[in-house]
Formats: sequence, C-alpha cells, structure tokens
Amino acid sequence: MASFTLLVTSAPFSEQGAYSAYRFALAAAQAKHSINGIFFYQSGTLNGSSLQITPSNEFDLYAAWEKLSQQYQVPLMVCVSAASKRGVTTAEDAQESDNPHFSLAAPFESVGLGELATLISSSDRLLQF
Repeated sequence: MASFTLLVTSAPFSEQGAYSAYRFALAAAQAKHSINGIFFYQSGTLNGSSLQITPSNEFDLYAAWEKLSQQYQVPLMVCVSAASKRGVTTAEDAQESDNPHFSLAAPFESVGLGELATLISSSDRLLQF
C-alpha cells in the first residue's frame, strides 16, 4: 500500500480542489492506503475555520474533514502563518494577540511549515489540490 501527503491550497468553496482532496483522501483511506497527513496552506487554510456555515442542502466539507480525521486517524494540519493572515487562529493565538475570537479547533491543528517537510519525507507521494 502507498502512503500519501496531501497539500490543500484551495479554499473550501471557491474551487473544486478542496473537495477533490477530500474525495481522494477518503477513497485512499477506504482502500487501506496510508494518509500521513493533510496539510492546509495558503487559501486552503480556510478549510480549518470552524466558523463556516454550510446551508443544509449543500455538502458540509468542514464536517467531512472532521469525520475523515476521526474515522481514519488522519492528521489535519493548518499552516499557522498562512492561516493567521486569513483570520484562522487557535484560541491560544487569539488570546496572545488580544483577539476575542478564534476559529481553529480540533481535529485541525496549527503547525509550522516544517511539518510539511516531515510529512513529505515520510510519504511515497505528495499530491497538491
């Protein structure tokens, strides 16, 4: 079986990329491949915002990422510097900057760009969406 790292640079609803990344990750996990991690970068960090409100007649990508992570133990890593530029912050980062609001919570985790290098080095393939 192959091991994958997914790099998601697409925002959740402005392009097809984030949804395609989810569908690939789900299919790979169901086929018993290893997903070492999904790294959200640039506009892709918006996938980690818990403030998304999805209409009831649309696919809830945020909830789908959560379920994928829990069901298949897939780490969801959000680049801290790219995310903070887009208003996606953890409770700790918000508190440190005297901001009363935050939008990043488990199972998404705030990490540095070095985590992407670690994921890539431990995977057979890197796929960008």
